[in-house]
Amino acid sequence: MNKTSWILRLKEKWNLGNTWQVVVVLIVFACTGFTVLFLKRPILELITGSDNTSTVTTIVYYLLILPFYNILLLMYGFVFGQFRFFWNFEKRFFKRIISIFKKH
Repeated sequence: MNKTSWILRLKEKWNLGNTWQVVVVLIVFACTGFTVLFLKRPILELITGSDNTSTVTTIVYYLLILPFYNILLLMYGFVFGQFRFFWNFEKRFFKRIISIFKKH
């Protein structure tokens, strides 16, 4: 199996023009994930006043971090020149979320 085949599959799936765009999109996802990781402790301390976590705190954290993650994704996408890709990605994501709630 060719080592770059997964990159080509992502290129096709995401409808990107070249392999470099795939790499940049993966970098944006990585930067966003690391930023959220580094902000977890300060956010939890802000919510609870300490870094102790409970189930309720964890649920509140994930509810708060989801919109923040999406904003960070757009910001990093802009910085790395891939805003249009991530804007379309966000629109598809929220359409899926909305469709889940419409079914019930």
